[in-house]
Amino acid sequence: MPRPRLEIADIFRRYGPAWRSANLGHVSLGQLKVMSAIEACRTETLGGHVAACTKCDHHHIAYNSCKNRHCPKCQGPAARDWIAARAEDLLPVEYFHVVFTIPAEIARIAYWNQKAVYGLLFRASAQTVMTIAADPKRLGAKVGMTSVLHTWGSALTHHPHIHMIVPGGGLSPDGNKWVGCKPGFFLHVRVLARLFRRLFLEGLLKLYRAGQLTFFGNLACLARADAFAKWLAPFRKTDWVVYAKPPFGGPVAVLAYLSRYTHRVAISNNRLVSADASTVAFRWKDYRIKRGDRQKVMRLATPEFIRRFLIHVLPEGFHRIRHYGLLASSARKTNIRKIRALLAVQSEKGTTEQEMEPETTSLTLREPCPCCGGPMRIIEIFRRGQIPMSRAPPREQAA
Repeated sequence: MPRPRLEIADIFRRYGPAWRSANLGHVSLGQLKVMSAIEACRTETLGGHVAACTKCDHHHIAYNSCKNRHCPKCQGPAARDWIAARAEDLLPVEYFHVVFTIPAEIARIAYWNQKAVYGLLFRASAQTVMTIAADPKRLGAKVGMTSVLHTWGSALTHHPHIHMIVPGGGLSPDGNKWVGCKPGFFLHVRVLARLFRRLFLEGLLKLYRAGQLTFFGNLACLARADAFAKWLAPFRKTDWVVYAKPPFGGPVAVLAYLSRYTHRVAISNNRLVSADASTVAFRWKDYRIKRGDRQKVMRLATPEFIRRFLIHVLPEGFHRIRHYGLLASSARKTNIRKIRALLAVQSEKGTTEQEMEPETTSLTLREPCPCCGGPMRIIEIFRRGQIPMSRAPPREQAA
């Protein structure tokens, strides 16, 4: 794919210095590191190499990627590598997509206490599915799932939620039988929502009693136990949102879907429309519209756009993709082999890079020459800040 006309990196380079100066003391070190990484990504700042075709005269400069998980340009290759590793874990069964969301008021507390509350969101949603699925009146089986944390809405607002991909079935309690769900149906979302609400609120209260929550602004009063209990009570009676999408078309469709979700960032470069010192315009979906075209263009003040992007920077070391139950890393391979034996099937082959439709396609040594199809080889490596000796067109490619 051609490079987008406008990138997040362009906005950070042009307007980031003024924003950092205006918000001095209110920006975390992690957010500053993300800005610097995105600004330097695929530029001479990080060094790179010169690649040449072995059959024709084509050669190009490939600048190194920052590999930051919040960088829009780095996530396409990262998603491809991750999906290739997951292809061997696929099962020839229906897969379901379940979304768990917390109320907006609680999301405010989540932003102030990201590690604690985002971690609770992972645990409560996974425990909910495993508990309901294990109920003999429901599925009566031990299931597994892959969970992905997203913290944004389409308009870059703070909207933490879990996207969960679940195989449609599980192992019987004795582990000797595969128990499949009904075609096209996994578990009742209302039942899931009620248990999720209870488990999450119990977990939140436990965090509070352990002194792991902090409060700011007009919610600073919640530091008092009586105020927190009164504030928490109404959430026990409101309906929480758990949404289950229809099953996928098959294992290949699961991989294609995962490649778009697992390594997604708050906003892709392709959604940007324009940017100047005062305003950034970008495309977004208005999900309040039930029918018709949801696509709209939003215009935000440039400082507000930068702020919204950076509120989705996760704490350092926090894992946004997690596996539970049968797919937990410690026992995943053993469980997959056992399930395949019970289903008497062979390992499903992975999809191709074209089928996964990555957001960006980079020209690397894994790919042939774009001119003649010949193999590419590295003829020079240059370090940070160095200028390559070999002359090449100033094309920006990933290394």
